[in-house]
Amino acid sequence: MNQIELIVDQLQHAYAGKAWHGPALQELLTGVTAEQALARPLPGAHSIWELTMHIGVWMYAARRRLAGDSAKLTPQEDWPMIDGGSPAAWRQTLDALEHEHNQLRTAVCSLPESSLENQAPGKNHSLEFMLHGVIQHNLYHAGQIALLKKAL
Repeated sequence: MNQIELIVDQLQHAYAGKAWHGPALQELLTGVTAEQALARPLPGAHSIWELTMHIGVWMYAARRRLAGDSAKLTPQEDWPMIDGGSPAAWRQTLDALEHEHNQLRTAVCSLPESSLENQAPGKNHSLEFMLHGVIQHNLYHAGQIALLKKAL
């Protein structure tokens, strides 16, 4: 397995399942209602909905960086506002997350392995470091979502 295949494999396990660490992001979000996603069972913590949008934003930012854009995010882009809070809006958020995951996987699959050593635009680290970071970021927030679900 080359590095591209390994990164794609780890992205998939962290998102969809069969991960060594436990439930993946998609597994954690399955069955969460809009009401649960909006809830704040822990004072000062983000909601499941906010975390879900934030994860998608960073997958999108990584994809932009793979395409050569420095993808500097404003605080409002980093933590977008929830639009309405309806069940339909929650479904759109989940669909957008899946879309970003699939788009990032596709973008990584199209990379030549040698490009992983290239510097990420606007950063002082490699594309490979960034992609491993996205996986770690997804898992970090998946853990937060797991804790929020237990606190509901």
